[in-house]
Amino acid sequence: MSNAAKQITPPAIPDALQSVRSDFPILQRQVHGKPLVYLDNAASTQKPQQVIDAITRYYSQENANIHRGVHLLSTEATGAYENARGKIARFLNAESDSEIVFTRGATESVNLVAHSFVEPMLKKGDEILISAMEHHANIVPWQLLCERVGATLKVIPVTDDADLDLSNIDELLTERTKFFSIVWVSNAIGTVNDIQPLLNKAKALGVPTLVDAAQAVQHQPVDLQALGCDFLIFSGHKVYGPTGIGALYGKAERLAAMRPYQGGGDMISHVSFEGTTFKEPPSRFEAGTPHIEGAIGLGVAIDYLSAVGLETIHAYETDLVEHAVARLSEIPGVRIIGHPKVRSGAISFTMGEAHPHDIGTVLDTEGVAIRTGHHCCEPLMHRLGVPATARASFSLYNTPADVDALVAALKKVSILFA
Repeated sequence: MSNAAKQITPPAIPDALQSVRSDFPILQRQVHGKPLVYLDNAASTQKPQQVIDAITRYYSQENANIHRGVHLLSTEATGAYENARGKIARFLNAESDSEIVFTRGATESVNLVAHSFVEPMLKKGDEILISAMEHHANIVPWQLLCERVGATLKVIPVTDDADLDLSNIDELLTERTKFFSIVWVSNAIGTVNDIQPLLNKAKALGVPTLVDAAQAVQHQPVDLQALGCDFLIFSGHKVYGPTGIGALYGKAERLAAMRPYQGGGDMISHVSFEGTTFKEPPSRFEAGTPHIEGAIGLGVAIDYLSAVGLETIHAYETDLVEHAVARLSEIPGVRIIGHPKVRSGAISFTMGEAHPHDIGTVLDTEGVAIRTGHHCCEPLMHRLGVPATARASFSLYNTPADVDALVAALKKVSILFA
């Protein structure tokens, strides 16, 4: 979407999205006597009935541990779990199913890479590069790692418009850089970073890369083989799947060279008191009994997204967010935070003297659910000169009518805080 707010005419809902709202039972409920308008999708998306049914079916018909039993239920559960892994691999165009590791989510994925891949090769004086746009899960693990080994954390700055400031990138991404981790889409502002040139530059320097795609994979097609990153992460609950499940993609040669993250359960090959050998990836990184129903539910969520079509979702959501920016820009007192060259999914704003928490509370009384606060991005908030914002974030089931409800509720905020 362009920087300028242009689209006052609401976008038409494409045929493929006409009936999706009926798949999400929670969208039928009321909040404080008003129809629910859910605009907190960057925090977590709602779940279609197909995902809910898959989890219910697992517990009512298939429940058993995986990779352990020879009985039918264990065989069926193992098949469903591994089938979900294959769905994610195809969804992202990975070269192999074994390049997908199930984790608890994006945060655990970053910590796994920091512990098992980066730490063994890092030494005092080395550098790790991230950006000022990262959320805490892509900051704190690298800070802790740098503290442990005496390395330095470098940060790509952000412009006043909330785009990456790449004016000094040649001084930041150098032969001294040992790892580069970058967010694709900002959860706080909605900035879509042009990551391909940065990944290409890192690759030319021999620097391994991680892409935080937690706010990207639900909004746009992803082709890992074209992207060429070493690692990519996302969380299941933000792509219409269950909570507590996520995925780490790692190139096969990277995963094969990594030490285990946790020990125990089905990740071992042989154990004696003299020592232990470990299975090949991805099993090596899935210690203990995994989140079986979560993986199965995530696989069904991927099916759902694929059936609708990411190209269709991307085009519609882009127009809807552009329409929402235009409508919000018309409300006296609303200040949209950040004007990135390309935006996806989220809009952050403040409103006159009203505290963002007050905005969120008033909107809640109108049935409109948004997020308020620093969005786990305190450094970015400081850079943009605000302690907190109100954030409306969109998904495939949102409509122009939801934007109308948001605008109407914000006008009530204007009256209350005039």
